[in-house]
Amino acid sequence: MDSVEHDLTDEQWVALKAAWVGCAYCGAVDRPLQRDCVLPLSRGGRYTLANIAPACDSCNASKCNDEVTGWLRRKRLDERAFLEQHYKVQSSLALQFPAEEAR
Repeated sequence: MDSVEHDLTDEQWVALKAAWVGCAYCGAVDRPLQRDCVLPLSRGGRYTLANIAPACDSCNASKCNDEVTGWLRRKRLDERAFLEQHYKVQSSLALQFPAEEAR
């Protein structure tokens, strides 16, 4: 893990949480959010703007290192809604943090 570049800044994390308004997976707004890798570290993911979603502790622990769409289906969460919102959030944040998109 030390050899992998992790470049999510505190400013980007704040922007991600504001854009999602709650847990990216279940929508919970009544608990603290954790950084969850959409593509898990064990599968080549990194802590980057494009790969982090805010998750409640329950979703983060449950998802663990699962592939996100399969996990959403198994949990009977709205896969399509997540993917659409993920695209919107990423598109918006790419405008706010243009240098990060080039990495």
